[in-house]
Amino acid sequence: MLTSSLLALVASLSTTSAAALQGFNYGSTFTNGAPKMQSDFQSEFSTAKNLVGASGFTSARVYTTVQAGTANSPIQAIPAAIAEGTTLLLGMWASGGDVQFANEIQALKTAISTFGSAFGSSVIGISVGSEDLYRNSPIGIAGHAGIGANPDTLTNYMTQVRNAIAGTALSGVPVGHVDTWTAWVNGSNNGVIAASDFIGMDAYPYFQNTEANSIQNGKQVFFNAYYNTTAVSGGKPVWITETGWPVSGPTENQAVANTQNAKQFWDDVACDVLGKINTFWYTLQDAAPNTPSPSFGLIGSTLTTTPLYDLTCPAPGSSSSSASSSMVSTTAGPDSTASASTASSVGASVAASDNAGVTSVAGSGPIVVGGGSSGAGGSVSAPGTTMVTEVPVSMTVYTTQQVTVTSCGSSISNCPLSVLMTTYPVSTTVYMSGATTVVGGGAGGSAPASVVTSVAVAPNVTLSTGSPSAPASTFTGGAAVAVGSIGGALGVVLAIMAAL
Repeated sequence: MLTSSLLALVASLSTTSAAALQGFNYGSTFTNGAPKMQSDFQSEFSTAKNLVGASGFTSARVYTTVQAGTANSPIQAIPAAIAEGTTLLLGMWASGGDVQFANEIQALKTAISTFGSAFGSSVIGISVGSEDLYRNSPIGIAGHAGIGANPDTLTNYMTQVRNAIAGTALSGVPVGHVDTWTAWVNGSNNGVIAASDFIGMDAYPYFQNTEANSIQNGKQVFFNAYYNTTAVSGGKPVWITETGWPVSGPTENQAVANTQNAKQFWDDVACDVLGKINTFWYTLQDAAPNTPSPSFGLIGSTLTTTPLYDLTCPAPGSSSSSASSSMVSTTAGPDSTASASTASSVGASVAASDNAGVTSVAGSGPIVVGGGSSGAGGSVSAPGTTMVTEVPVSMTVYTTQQVTVTSCGSSISNCPLSVLMTTYPVSTTVYMSGATTVVGGGAGGSAPASVVTSVAVAPNVTLSTGSPSAPASTFTGGAAVAVGSIGGALGVVLAIMAAL
């Protein structure tokens, strides 16, 4: 049975709403190969900050520290970012060999000496490489993705970067790597995870053409990739460094490239993660002066603050937003500070009331809970039966996917900020305070059954205290389910609201 260690998830799945980075990816050249200069970068950064229908795009990710057309001069995105007040996820190209990477290091050192503290306050991270592991993987080789780099090479380069910034204005800046989610879940790359301060994840449902990747499935496919990455991140923060949907281009299996689908993907994913998870969207503009195929740009060949589709996020409860419920929710517990944590979920999430022991539990897939008054697993005779625990106790949550506990009530002193991630039915202890009704599977809780029967329904599950008299009823899409009490004991109302 495979499980991860119990990990603190606050850093890996969340940042505070105020602190979460929002930006786009920027190449060092135009599509005709002409180098971008400082004025070009400034115009792009200014446009990003003033997009109609969107706000907060004050960060930028670049792929190299070397200015295009030079051997090792610093990229002019650096003074542009300083002038515009834009923060930088600074990339260092790592697939060109040792000589080329030495040029990246030299450009970094020159930038430090030239721009000093202004540079230091502008850089929020350094990415050593971009999709190098993917390009060296069987998938990348089959797709003729180009030259990559091996894990040992990347970890060596990370050491070089840390040595170069030690004792400078960039000292302490997190150093990580950006790659596809498929590369991160490949165990042979674990050394890169261990060496990284953050994990940059690239995920494009459009390109996942060996599975059901229509726009209707795009959100689920993306978040599956995200949670698969967090499952192997070792507690490291996972940043979304590339994702998007093309406005034009060929059809990839079920994925159709057009502005309507790009808008839907924006609503489904961008509107769910922006302000909650560090995110660098792909992309602001990729069609200047020539349009590639596929093209992902929010704007066309002319730099303008008017996007090709509406970037306004649907209001909560609107037909558009209710069609696909949030898979990332921000939860502040009773003892939380301004640094609120984010509980992310695919398929189902459980959020307890403010005075309960667990502020939030989240998972992707059927979540089945079971437990006796001792919190040792208990014996539940049949799926759908209920039982009431005493206070404070622990209960065991069974899931075939991911379970997250983000925080506990003030009365619980031994509650870990923990996460259990697995693809097998296993259990973890969730510490509760307050009488809590739970439902379970087979004898001893060893045979998980479905409380939420369909991931596709994407329900939100909310717990609140009460004294219902009705017994547990069967879940159907859109139904409200009251989980009653046994023997008149205080129960909990389980309201299951399918977002249809």
